[in-house]
Amino acid sequence: MWLAVDPGLAIQPTNVLAQLEGAAVFGLSVALLEELTIQNGAPVQSYFHDYQVLRMSEMPEIHTKLVQSDAAPTGMGEIGVLPVAPAIANAIFQLTGKRLRSLPMSPQRVKSALT
Repeated sequence: MWLAVDPGLAIQPTNVLAQLEGAAVFGLSVALLEELTIQNGAPVQSYFHDYQVLRMSEMPEIHTKLVQSDAAPTGMGEIGVLPVAPAIANAIFQLTGKRLRSLPMSPQRVKSALT
């Protein structure tokens, strides 16, 4: 996974990169795995044993780039989360011509979109 960010002047660049990487992990987990189901008005999943999240062994290698800038510092927040799902969906579209518009992009949803 490749990520680049221009947060303006980075006061603590190492922390900016760490936050970007952590947000990318969260974004990938949301895009591919995380799903909460509601039954009779209550969540079915109760903890990590039945709510799937991305595990360390499932993470791709992450490459980050901090764009050097003299612009005023801005907040980082969770900016690394936002582009992950659209990037995956766009890659699938480029490969197949089919759009995925629901999260998570589980194997079942991908197969369904391809038929």
